Amino acid sequence: MQGWDEAFGEFFLEFSHHFGRVETRWQARKYLRGLMAPIERRNGWTLAEHAGDATPDSMQALLCSPCFDRDAVRDAVRARIVAEIGDPGGILVADETGFVKKGKRSAGVQRQYTGTSGKVDNCQIGVFLAYHTPTGRALIDRELYLPKSWTDDRDRCRKANIGDEVEFATKPQQAQAMLERAVDAGVPFAWFTADEAYGQNPGLRGWCEEHDIAYVMATRKDHEVPSGLHTSTRVDQLIASIRSGAWRRISCGDGAHGPRVYDWVSTPIRATFPHGRRGWVLARRNITTAEVAYYVCFGPRGTRLRTLVRTAGARWAVEESFQITKNEVGLDQYQVRRYDAWYAHITLAMAAAAFLTVTRTTENATSKLHQAMTRTA
Repeated sequence: MQGWDEAFGEFFLEFSHHFGRVETRWQARKYLRGLMAPIERRNGWTLAEHAGDATPDSMQALLCSPCFDRDAVRDAVRARIVAEIGDPGGILVADETGFVKKGKRSAGVQRQYTGTSGKVDNCQIGVFLAYHTPTGRALIDRELYLPKSWTDDRDRCRKANIGDEVEFATKPQQAQAMLERAVDAGVPFAWFTADEAYGQNPGLRGWCEEHDIAYVMATRKDHEVPSGLHTSTRVDQLIASIRSGAWRRISCGDGAHGPRVYDWVSTPIRATFPHGRRGWVLARRNITTAEVAYYVCFGPRGTRLRTLVRTAGARWAVEESFQITKNEVGLDQYQVRRYDAWYAHITLAMAAAAFLTVTRTTENATSKLHQAMTRTA
């Protein structure tokens, strides 16, 4: 336990200077410890009780504090994750998750679809960027989606502490902004992937192509791609024209119940891409139901089918990251309404999850080293 405490102290020290006052810094440390504690709920009251505070006032004040540089903490945590699990072959994954809420005063809340409940619900939507490598995975960036019902009502925004400079941005635009930050920070990665909400967006795809970011993004079956000099074809029709013997049965990675095996096939897109790259349509067929899912891809010439499949399969990493950060560090267990408070809690939850990732990675490396030494002894 002493080793864990020391490791946490060293981890916190890497970004503690981004809390401008000693009191804020100390409260943030207690907040993080509470997020990782084995308590049923992680809200203001329970975190305060765990920390020995008489009331939740100090915890709530931390989340609204101007002495808390939320983006600087995010950047420091991302840097530590890269130092721990960074890999040039890594994959960045964009996805969103919902936070079901009551009332109308929480920043960004409205009735909208969320996969969290599988229906239209009164909720906030957070757009996240996850980093996935063979060594581990973690959330490294976040944005709160603000619908136009909010950004078109500046008085409502001000009441939730949303600055006048914060404008409406689509979820793909938010994903692009996070990708830009990852690139500027030198995060090593080879591919980017996302679901069809992002794959259907020509602006995001075009930006990736312009900046030579290889991608595999899901798309709808009626998405049309160039198939000739002046013609385009729906992706489902393009895949349907491929001979049946071209499909290959491949695992796209391990899931909760073992390897996730599907039938896969790809075919080139008949278009010229920047940087001498190629484009493909990738298809995945369920071996039980024969249901087909489609992807549009961009990447280096000669990219193998297995690489496209592995990238498509990496999307599960962000779902696992959501599950871990919600279950283990209370990503969704906040009780705040303000815009800045949302970013504060989410950033601290991501920091807590990052520490758990660092700890697991260190333990795994130590275990492998011990096994190797045992074999050679």
